[in-house]
Amino acid sequence: MRWKNVTEKNPKISIITPSYNQARFIEKTIQSILSQDYPNLEYIVVDGESTDGTCRILKQYKGKLTWTSERDKGQTNAINKGLKRASGDILAYLNSDDLYLPGTLHKVTDYFMKHEDIYWVTGRCKIIDENDREVRNLISTWKNFWLQNRFFAKYRNMILFILNFISQPSTFWRREVLDRIGYFDEALLLSMDYDYWIRLVKEYKLGIIDDDLSAYRVHIGSKSAKEYRLQFKEGYEISKKHTNSFILPKLHKLHDTLITNIYEHLLKI
Repeated sequence: MRWKNVTEKNPKISIITPSYNQARFIEKTIQSILSQDYPNLEYIVVDGESTDGTCRILKQYKGKLTWTSERDKGQTNAINKGLKRASGDILAYLNSDDLYLPGTLHKVTDYFMKHEDIYWVTGRCKIIDENDREVRNLISTWKNFWLQNRFFAKYRNMILFILNFISQPSTFWRREVLDRIGYFDEALLLSMDYDYWIRLVKEYKLGIIDDDLSAYRVHIGSKSAKEYRLQFKEGYEISKKHTNSFILPKLHKLHDTLITNIYEHLLKI
């Protein structure tokens, strides 16, 4: 695999952060990326005309990131706008309330350098609350079980149609993927990542890094907290769209019912 943008053997990584009124968390997100100390980084923030002081924070990082603040058509549109501006060999997006854990970008590039046949890779992801405390360990353990269990590895592609065990903040892909897969579906508002993973898994083998790469934040203003039922419904429709199987979407819906019960009764959402 030939890298187009390499500095001292480090392929260029482009990270996109879609943002809208996340002044409370976005600086931690920015710092988690810049503190990676990765020498060939392109960091792009696409803000949707925030009114809460986000732009004031972004101005403080002049020269360390590029950003725009303009009206957009939502999160998925902002991600695509950022990807179209990106010039890196490796691509990813990190939402404005999530974090990368120390060393993540080096781990990702090391993996891609050693596995030239792998075009996308993911790892484990912690779940944290608004105060950075780890929460929902049951959910993390469940997702990691399906991600890493070797016995089910050969069925991993099929399992993805039943449940989304891939954590978006811990997922990266090569630039060549855009030429074949394209961009995120802007008709999807909550599960665009799940749709993209299924499109990817149909074309490319998934690489797995056996490590925690990111932290996904849940808080009262997050979509996953407010609209998880709609997110599950959208995910079910995505599963149906991408398979001719009768049983896989049914199992997907059954799994959603199980997770909803866990959310509402065990996690007290």
